[in-house]
Amino acid sequence: MALDLSNVKKASSFKEQFTVRAMVIGVIGSIILTASSMFVALKASSLPWPIMFVTLLSMCLLKLMGKTNVNEINVTHTAMSAGSMVAGGLAFTIPGLFILDNNAEIGVLEIAVCTITGTVLGLIFTSLLRKHFVEKAAMPYAMGQAAAEVLVVGDEGGKSMGFLGGSFLVSGIWTWLRDKMAVVPAMKLVPGLANYGSMTGLWFSPMLIAVGYLIGPLTIGVWFLGWAIGDIGALYLGQTAFGWDAAFASGIKSSLGLGWMVGVGFAITAKEIIPNAKNIFGGMFSKEAGKDAIVPMQWAPIVMLVFAILYIFVLDMPIVAVIITLIGVWLTTAMSSQCVGQSGINPMEVFGIFVMAIAKVACNLEVTQAVYVACIVAVASGLTGDVMNDFKSGHELGSDPKAQWIGEVIGGLVGSVVAVAVLVVLVKAYGGGVFGTEMFPAAQAAAVASVVGGIANVPVFIGGLVASVIVYFITPVFTMLGLGIYLPGYLTLTAVLGGVLRFILDKAAPKFSSARGGIIAAGLLAGEGFFGVIIALIQAVAILSAM
Repeated sequence: MALDLSNVKKASSFKEQFTVRAMVIGVIGSIILTASSMFVALKASSLPWPIMFVTLLSMCLLKLMGKTNVNEINVTHTAMSAGSMVAGGLAFTIPGLFILDNNAEIGVLEIAVCTITGTVLGLIFTSLLRKHFVEKAAMPYAMGQAAAEVLVVGDEGGKSMGFLGGSFLVSGIWTWLRDKMAVVPAMKLVPGLANYGSMTGLWFSPMLIAVGYLIGPLTIGVWFLGWAIGDIGALYLGQTAFGWDAAFASGIKSSLGLGWMVGVGFAITAKEIIPNAKNIFGGMFSKEAGKDAIVPMQWAPIVMLVFAILYIFVLDMPIVAVIITLIGVWLTTAMSSQCVGQSGINPMEVFGIFVMAIAKVACNLEVTQAVYVACIVAVASGLTGDVMNDFKSGHELGSDPKAQWIGEVIGGLVGSVVAVAVLVVLVKAYGGGVFGTEMFPAAQAAAVASVVGGIANVPVFIGGLVASVIVYFITPVFTMLGLGIYLPGYLTLTAVLGGVLRFILDKAAPKFSSARGGIIAAGLLAGEGFFGVIIALIQAVAILSAM
């Protein structure tokens, strides 16, 4: 549903949106957020979406300066958040090499090439894909929609501000008590299923409940079905009824979920993107053909050729692996756009693992080069999820996508340099052996390291891929089934609570649900997102001061 912008102060020109002060604030914010995101990704093995934090911070700073508008604020938070997910893509992959070998020698140049080129590839493909996913497919993008809602309510004030502020405080206080004070539980697992390797339970997260509310009962229902297939079917029944051992059952679950997600990516590409390829990707070859691109993209093929040369001569990757990597980024950025758009979750390391596994099988890659592939893909996919959320909020607010994209370029490139610098400093200070330990568990990087040998069950992976392609061409309803199969159950069931609440309110109190439900959900998202980043900053400062 489009936002009512009749009482909101908007910008009438590009210059009012893309300002010097917006970029100064955006760059400073990107530096701080990227550094803190590196620490929290390595320490907590998770990464909160930065969009709510940067939206509120940008609004406060620019309103203090005066003479601002929602579009300038939108462009500012777009630049500020870009580096955070770049840091996630790097933190979720490269430390895996140190986990495999504590004394691994990885040069700064190699890490920089992976991170910076992954960032630029992400920026190229988001410019090309934005119109399809944000405007034509009209993906929900719950985070971006909520950010736009926060800006509109913050600008208008009134009774809606009370609902927004109240839910923000409740969510923020809960997050502080949970993550900082540890006086309320983070999650509760189901004991019986936990014995079979299932992470089914509840994660006490207002943000995820809000995501479930915003994306709605239908998508949540499919997500829940995926959980039932993966955790009840593969893990529980597989071990109790079919006699599978725990490792085999876990391999079935992960391979089926990953195969389904990849198949959906292929299906989206075949059914929606390729038929529109001239409009979407034509801008890479001619100005007239590129109707969907935000800016002229004729330079993109040349940049990709340069990247291919860097991959061959700096990263020592075979030509076939380079081709697989570049095609893989194209596919996974589309998958990330769809996944974030429908679920609010971006499993960037999963996309990296998928392309890494294909490249390794095709070329018999060495471990180091395989992880480089995963890093490039994860960085590009991670940035894509953040960019698309920002583009969604911009679309709702009527912001100039060109102003947003340039802001993403500046913030993303600054963030990529900062992310590399932070990782190098940590390795120099503590040594590679610090990753995979209590200080920096780096769970996602450990997962990359554990599957560097390939997909657990290839036949099941292929079966899931083929099935999802067939089903998608019949109906796109089951797009998120693979995510439900693959993800731990506590994420799914928590989001299900939000979907169930939305269903009940839509039936029992439709006026409240349509008028206030989205605002309250936006406040819940904003509260946990804002306080989550604050806690991450505090943790980052504490670690730095101890170095």
